[in-house]
Parts: sequence; structure tokens; C-alpha cells
Amino acid sequence: MSNNKTNASPATTPRGQRAPKGVLLRLLRTLFEFYPVLLPITIGCILVNAIVSSIPAIFMQNIISVVDDTYRSGDWASVSGKILGLVGALIVMYVISLIAGFAYTQLMAIITQGSLRKFREKMFAHMQNLPIRYFDTHGHGDIMSYYTNDVDTLRQMISQSLPQMLISGVTLLTVFCIMMYYSVILGVIVIIGVICMLLSARYITSHSSKYFLRQQVTMAKAEAFMEEMMTGQKVIKVFCHEEGAKADFDKVNGEIFFNARNGNRFANILMPLLANIGNVMYVVVALAGGALMLTNIPNISISGMAFGISIVVPFLNMTKQFAGAVSQVSNQVNMVIMGLAGTHRIFALLDEEVETDDGYVTLVNARINDDGSISECAERTNVWAWKHPHSDGTITYTRLMGDVRFFDVDFGYTPEKTVLHNISLYAKPGQKLAFVGSTGAGKTTITNLINRFYDIEDGKIRYDGININKIRKADLRHSLGIILQDTNLFTGTVMENIRYGNLDASDEDCIAAAQLAGADDFIRRLPEGYNTKLTGNGANLSQGQRQLLAIARAAVADPPVMIMDEATSSIDTRTEAIVQRGMDALMSHRTVFVIAHRLSTVRNSDAIMVLDHGRIIERGTHEDLLKLKGTYYQLYTGALELD
Repeated sequence: MSNNKTNASPATTPRGQRAPKGVLLRLLRTLFEFYPVLLPITIGCILVNAIVSSIPAIFMQNIISVVDDTYRSGDWASVSGKILGLVGALIVMYVISLIAGFAYTQLMAIITQGSLRKFREKMFAHMQNLPIRYFDTHGHGDIMSYYTNDVDTLRQMISQSLPQMLISGVTLLTVFCIMMYYSVILGVIVIIGVICMLLSARYITSHSSKYFLRQQVTMAKAEAFMEEMMTGQKVIKVFCHEEGAKADFDKVNGEIFFNARNGNRFANILMPLLANIGNVMYVVVALAGGALMLTNIPNISISGMAFGISIVVPFLNMTKQFAGAVSQVSNQVNMVIMGLAGTHRIFALLDEEVETDDGYVTLVNARINDDGSISECAERTNVWAWKHPHSDGTITYTRLMGDVRFFDVDFGYTPEKTVLHNISLYAKPGQKLAFVGSTGAGKTTITNLINRFYDIEDGKIRYDGININKIRKADLRHSLGIILQDTNLFTGTVMENIRYGNLDASDEDCIAAAQLAGADDFIRRLPEGYNTKLTGNGANLSQGQRQLLAIARAAVADPPVMIMDEATSSIDTRTEAIVQRGMDALMSHRTVFVIAHRLSTVRNSDAIMVLDHGRIIERGTHEDLLKLKGTYYQLYTGALELD
């Protein structure tokens, strides 16, 4: 199984809880930042389209009024010009609406896809600045869900839901004003019907939104589960756990089904219910209008017009239009809620605290002058120095030698549990230090502190006499080479994967690094040699071959300090003998930290540290520790095994 954590992310909207109200406002502000000119133009086109689409009711009233008056007077000769003028104006309005509608749909496509691209770029760029701790405590599948499910719900909300709600909202306001202009009495009847529609929609969406939010959370959970299962597929097959994996997936998939089914059951009730309320409202308005006409009840309106066929017929059309707009708004509510849930998760990722870096000491190319002083230079000289600005305005340069020292270091991944206790050690330039001990003793943790993947709680770590907290993290890590037990290869050629250690390296440099690591022989036997394409973390290579490429990648970086965390654990004994010669050349004149379970690989270390439960219990050379006949002696002789 994968080691990925499956803890719930803080960015995940809690089950059944709405996303914070400020999410929509923040989204709108962000969209205006992305498109400060294009977005207002698009909103203008939407407003024109919505308003113009609502105006034909006025023209219909005028046309019916003209026909009605002409019918009463019998003067049909003069009516044709008026009707043609009104019809012509109506055609112009529809053309304007058509143009505005076409324009806003095209602009929305640009804004939607462009905004998603910018959001992905912001998320990925921000993710690169997050501390290692974040990835240790969040499932990888859950993180991927930000780029898939959450971005997709955001796409639907930006491209469909928000424009449709804006159109419907403007249509409601425009039609309502026209209704009040013609008849307050009939308008009140429509308002009563709309209140019934809104109460029904509120009741249904309060239930459906709860399940749609849960669906969003369970989708992220399912992606995290599937990522874990794919990563651990070999382990599943080795232990014949296929049926158990299916059962676990069915459980997660069942949660998605349950939430999606219930959410859609409520959502599917909404539109038919609103449509029928709208039909009832249409009938009531028709009956009321007819009754008012027959009883000659005075019309209360802004226009001052009396009840007549020229008011009732357009009012019926406006009632349909009004009810349709309310239905459209209610129908988009669930999509907006899901979109806001996804947007909340996206913003929560963007709000994650980035890795802090207060360092001001930088790494520069340097030149050793005739008098022994150090000066900074632009060209690469293979001599590096720490550039240390001081508060008085002076700048000093310290040559990068690889002197690493720990002074009484305490550390814990969580405040309540200390992992390392009072660690003190030193590695002079060119020395090789080895760490041995059982799993969980703290060996890898020490090397993580050198890289500043985590910051210590107490004590000091000095690098060439400089507190590493003062060194900018990027420059600190640039001076270190690291080879991990778990090798990561990226999609690309073998040459590109080696050059990953130094993007300025030439092909000759990469080949020399591969020869140094002992990888050149098997690379040349690949179908296209150094141009062979690697995919799926180098799935077409053996574990040992992947490890050799990782060693070559570190070699081409040519750092003064090397960290090797079980670097040869995946290499067989015969290959290890080949690699060890390259490793010895790689480690020559460098400060090296080695973590190894194979004690044969640490025999020639300048000092060996034996750790137990975060404490150094023994230290010395191989011969010194054998003379002590303590823990190391028992490990070496086989009386005690590493677990």
C-alpha cells in the first residue's frame, strides 16, 4: 500500500456544511483581476441581452392596443403604418438581443477557460512553495482532486450558472417593473405565486445542496483511494487482496452513489414543481384578468390604463416569462452551491501557508584571488561561496566547503512528540558520516533537517560556520545533493532525467555522470540509448536501474555535500560492487551523509553514528565501534538485526 496520508484536508468543505459566504465575492474579485476589461464588457452584453429580451411585452401591448382601438373605430387604413413601425422596432430589438447574446457567449468561453488556466497555474505555483509537511499530511489523490473535480465545478459555475442567474435576475427585475407599470393588482397575484415558488425551491435546495456538498467531498476521497490502490497494485496482487480492495472501493463508491442519488432526487423534483406552480399562476392571472375586465374594477397602475385585452394578454406572457426566470434561478442554485464548494477548496489550497524563508545568505559563483581573498563573479568557476550581507552594510564571503555541524538539536514533527533528542555531531569537509539504527530511530530525519525540509525546535545547525536559518533555502538545497531510497523519474528521455540535476549540463556532462555512477552500460543497451523515453516513473526499468539514474542525476549536479538515504538498497550485490566504485569517486572530496542498512557500505566512513529512539548512543569509526562491543558490534556480527 502507499504511504500517502488520507487525513481529511483542511481545504475540504465539512460534510453537510455550506461554503463560506465570502467565497463568491472573492471569486468575483479574482475574475475581475484576471480580466479587468473583458469581464465588464461581457457583463454589459449579458445585461443588454436580458433587458432587451424582456422588452417585447411592451411592443405586444402596444400592437394589441392599436388593433383593439382600430377594431372599435373601424379605421383600418391608418393602422398598417403603426403596426409595421412597431414590428420593425421589435425586429431591431431581437437583432440587438441576438448580437449581445452571441457576443457574451463567445466572451464567456474566453473568460471561463482563461480563468481556469490561471487558477491551475496559481494552484500549481503555490503548491511548489508549500512545505514538505503539507504533502506528508494530505492524500495525493485529494490534492489531485483540486485540479479535476473542483476545477470542473468551477468551470460549470463560471460558464453556465453565474451568467444564467444574472440573466434571470435582470429578467425578473425588468419584467416586474413592466408588470407594476401596467397593473399592480395582477402583479401582486404574480408575486404571491413567486413567493410559493421560492419557498418550495428553498426547501428542496436546502436538502439537495447538503448531498451535493457531500458528493464533492466523497469524490475527493474516492480519488485519493484510487491513487493509493494504483500505487500499491503490486502489493495488492502479491497478498491476493483484490477482493478486499474491491470491497473497500465499493464502500467509497457507495458513498458517492448515496449522496449523488439523494442530491439528484431532490434536484429533479424542483423543475417539475416550479413549472406546475407557474402553470397554476398563469391560470390564476388569466382568471383574475378576465374577472377584472368583466366587473370593470378600476385598474391600479403607474400607466393609468384601464383593464383590457391589451393588458391581460401581454401580462399572461410576462407571467410565463417571470415564472421561467424564477425556475432558471432555482435550477442553477445547486450548481452554484457545488461550484462554491469546489471554489472554497481551491481558495483553501491557495491560502495554505507557504514555506517560510527568512534566509538572506546566498550562494554565488566565486573566484579565489592571488591574496587568498574571495570575490564574486558572474561566470561559473566551480568555486562557490556564501554571500553574507551584514547589518552595517558590509558583505563577507565564505567559501563553500561542506562543513556541517549540529549543536544540541531537538526536533519533533508535531509539538507534542519529540523525535530527535540533543543531537550533536560534526562533519568536516570531505568527511563521510554514516547513520545506522533501526527503522524510526531518526536517521532520515537528521538529513531532512540539513535540507531544511523541516525547521528544528531547539539547538543550532551550522553550515560552514553559518546558521542554516540564515541561508536562503533555495541556495542551501542547491549546495546539497540527495539520493533517496524511493527514486522519482519524470516523463522524458534518460538524458533529460539525468540533466534534471543540473539544467545547464551538456550532453557530455550527463554521459560522464552516468559513467561515474555505473549507469552508462545499461543506458546504451536501451532501444534508443540516452534518448529512450521514460514514462510512469521509469516503469520500463528495473528498480536498480532507476536507482543508478538517480545517482547519475546527483553526480551531474556536482554538489559539495551529498546525502545518501539507502542509495544502494535496491541494487543487487553484483551491481553494488560496480556502483560502489562510482560512488567512491562521487563521494571523493565531498562531505557525505550516508544512511544504510547494509553495514558493509559504511565500513570506510570517517565516523558512524548509531541511533536509537532519536538519540545517538554510539559514535566512532568502524574499528572503534567493534572494540566497544555494543549495539553496532551486535548489528555487525548479526547478534542483533535492524528492523
